[in-house]
Amino acid sequence: MTDPIRFTVEDGMARLTLNRPQRLNAFDAELAHAWAEATEEATTREDVGAILIDAEGPSFCAGGDVIAMSQGVGGGADVTALAGTINRGIRALTESAVPVVAAAHGSTAGGGLGILLCSDYAIVGSGSRIGSLYANIGLTPDLSVSAQLAAAVGERRALQLVLQDRLLSAEEAREWGLVAEVVAGEDAESQAAAVRARAEEVARFWLAGAHGAYGQAKRLVRSRPARTFAEQLDEEARTIGAAFDGEEAKTRVAAFAARSSRRA
Repeated sequence: MTDPIRFTVEDGMARLTLNRPQRLNAFDAELAHAWAEATEEATTREDVGAILIDAEGPSFCAGGDVIAMSQGVGGGADVTALAGTINRGIRALTESAVPVVAAAHGSTAGGGLGILLCSDYAIVGSGSRIGSLYANIGLTPDLSVSAQLAAAVGERRALQLVLQDRLLSAEEAREWGLVAEVVAGEDAESQAAAVRARAEEVARFWLAGAHGAYGQAKRLVRSRPARTFAEQLDEEARTIGAAFDGEEAKTRVAAFAARSSRRA
């Protein structure tokens, strides 16, 4: 039996690969539970300093598996429960102090947009398309789309996306601030490979640097809405003090000071 998500850890990088290519990596109950378990493990392991999310097949994620819903879901309560399971993983990623990069080749739609939004740095292919499309089948945004989309692109643009059946081009998504980079390729397959390779470069960049500091910087930005401005300043001060006492900063601060002394 094929695992709905592949989870590996190598040299500090956790890779979560959505693995339902025949259904465009849309979520059914099996993938939902596997996603929740894998993300919770990735964000709590001490040997993980960066997380990469990618996918098999021609698309990143088509959201929820509508066919599976129509055939195997008893009612709205079941859909709510399924969304809650997937949300466990989204919260694990967004609330963690581990930076997350997404390699979102191909199309991303519906709840897949929420999966994209729970990454901190998203890379797509030049042929990628990204949209909401919930209302096309009479459903409403879930999987953090209403919680995170406006923060990423602004309220007016978020409304444009959820109130139309529009799919953004890769360049539009970058212009809007929804993704960080657009990678080219000769065809869909080479483009997907290039997106994955660039995402891995980003993850390795974090790991080669002060990955603990990158993780705390991500946490500060992500958790800001829960605090007042004054509380955020206090949390910044507490966090930089804790970082200064850590081995990572001690080594790097000493090296910086030594280089500066030689140049003086």
